[in-house]
Amino acid sequence: MSGSKDNPEKPSLLTALRTSEEQKFSLARDLIWVVGVVGGIALLLFLVTGTWPAVVTIESESMTPNMNVGDLVLVVQQDRFGALETLEEGALNGYGKYNSLPNNSGQKVYGDVIIYRPNGDTAIHPIIHRAIRYVNDSVAAAAYHASHGGYITKGDHNTIEDQQGGLAGIGQIQPVKPEWVVGKVLFVVPLVGLLPLHLPEVVVVVVVLMLGYELYLRSRRDESGDQKRKKGKRGR
Repeated sequence: MSGSKDNPEKPSLLTALRTSEEQKFSLARDLIWVVGVVGGIALLLFLVTGTWPAVVTIESESMTPNMNVGDLVLVVQQDRFGALETLEEGALNGYGKYNSLPNNSGQKVYGDVIIYRPNGDTAIHPIIHRAIRYVNDSVAAAAYHASHGGYITKGDHNTIEDQQGGLAGIGQIQPVKPEWVVGKVLFVVPLVGLLPLHLPEVVVVVVVLMLGYELYLRSRRDESGDQKRKKGKRGR
């Protein structure tokens, strides 16, 4: 008879996942918990910032001394917490983000720092530079030989504007269309981004430590087993 003591029903997969102490189910619960936490954090970041990726890492020295390699940057939608302002606009009202130190020319900088995809190419790593000004189509054509207007950008440590240079694979960097802007910098956490920058090295160190710990536990178990066997022999 189904459900009798002689032939008890097996618990459903969902029940086993919730209650079973078997290693495979315990591991599955841990994985689900981790995925849920990571997913919740990602959703919260998106709701707060309005953009993705919401967190990026400074990987070059182009924004020093105000932003440095390894700094972790929280990015928000360009019109969130106030309209995006360029250096020229910020100079008129004194507004500036991460501008406590002068640029490489010794000049005070103003305006927002933006994260954008050069020429709208999603295969190219986004650039984190200061928005200098916004130019219309005619100015863009005359000054930068570009086919459209957009933001002119520059790293605080660089000597030329981005649109005066280029990148391998895309050629000259064009004025940044608003739709190419991933977002603007809200705040920066110094050095925290060094971890993802050196992720392979970190993984190697963690794996080595885990293996070392496992070898240590095995040696302790072997020593404990030897001691028990010795006690057993003496007790005979």
